[in-house]
Amino acid sequence: MDLSINVGYFAPHITNDHKLIKDLDELGVSCIWTAEGYGYDAVTPLAYFAALTNNMEIGSGIMQIPGRTPAMTAMTAVTLDKMSNGRFRLGLGVSGPQVVEGWHGVPYGKPLLKTREYVQLVKKILKRDGKIEHKGEYYTLPYRESDATGLGKPLKLIEEPLRSDIPIYIAAIGPKNIELTAEIADGWLPFMYSPTKGDKVFEEYLNKGFDKAKDKNKKKNFNIVATVNAKICTEEEKEDNLKYARNVYTLYVGGMGAKDKNFYFNLVCDYGYEEVANEIQKLYLSGQKEAAEALFPSDLLDDLTLVGTKEEIKEKFDMWKNSNVTELSIGLPVDIETVKYLKSLNEMS
Repeated sequence: MDLSINVGYFAPHITNDHKLIKDLDELGVSCIWTAEGYGYDAVTPLAYFAALTNNMEIGSGIMQIPGRTPAMTAMTAVTLDKMSNGRFRLGLGVSGPQVVEGWHGVPYGKPLLKTREYVQLVKKILKRDGKIEHKGEYYTLPYRESDATGLGKPLKLIEEPLRSDIPIYIAAIGPKNIELTAEIADGWLPFMYSPTKGDKVFEEYLNKGFDKAKDKNKKKNFNIVATVNAKICTEEEKEDNLKYARNVYTLYVGGMGAKDKNFYFNLVCDYGYEEVANEIQKLYLSGQKEAAEALFPSDLLDDLTLVGTKEEIKEKFDMWKNSNVTELSIGLPVDIETVKYLKSLNEMS
C-alpha cells in the first residue's frame, strides 16, 4: 500500500516549510494532494511542490469541474505534468450545488452526465489525435449557439503532452458516482472510507463500473486513495488529537448537502449508525453543532483515523493494509514522526 500526504484546502499554509516537504519526498511518500473549495485553488501549490521535490507525485484532489472548461483542465494537466517531469495526477470532482451555483455561478445540472462528458473531452484533448469537435449536453466545441460569432473553429492542443495518459482520479461518494468512477477513471478519491466496513459497502458499486470498463484489467490497476488523520500520541492526548476529525466528520454527516440528499449521512447509515446519524443531522441543522459533535460515535471515529499509541496504530494500520484501499493519504496536520512510523509499518511483510 502506498503512503501519500493530503494537504487539502490549506496547501499554502505549509509551502514555506521546505524541510518538511523535502523530508516527505526523501521518505518515499508517493504523492502530495491538494484541494479547492472557495478559497485557495488546488493548482498553484502543486507547481510549487513540484519545484521543491524530485520523487513524489503531485495530485489535485480535487480540481472542480464547474470551475474550468475541459480544455483549460487539459492544458493545466499538461503543464503540471511537464513541469514535474511526469509526476502529475489529475483529480476531478463536481463539488456540490452550494458551491457550483453559489460560487461558480453555473447550473449544477446532472453530475453523472457532466462528469462523463468532461472526462471524455479531457482524455480526447490529451490524446492529441486531431482537432477537437464535440457536441454534448454540457460542452460543445466549437461553440455554435445563437450568440456565437461563428468564428470558432476546431483546434488541437499545441504542445505534445509529456504523457497522453495522465492518470485521472474522481472524487465520488454516491453509488452511481462510484460506479462511473470505476468505469472511466484510473483511481477513486473516497471520503470517510472505513477499513473495516468500506469494502463491503463499496465493492458492489465498484464492480459494476469495472464490468462496464473497456479495460478488462481495470480492477487490478485501479487506485483507491483514502485520506485519514494520523498522529502518535498517548491515551490521554488522544481525544484532543481527534477533535479536528470529529468536527469535520460531523459537519459532513450533519450539514453537508440538503437534508434529504446527503451521501455522507447515507454512508454512515450504511456503516450501521442510522439512529445516531439522524440525531446528529437533526442537532446540526438546528444549530447545535457541539451537541452533534458529541454524538459522533467514538468507535467509528477511531475506525476512520490513525490516532493513538503506536500499538493502536499498528493494529489499525494492518486493517487498512488488508482492505481494498491501495493508498493511504495522511491529512493535515502532518506529523513527520508519525509518517515515518507508518512508513516502517508499511514496509513490514
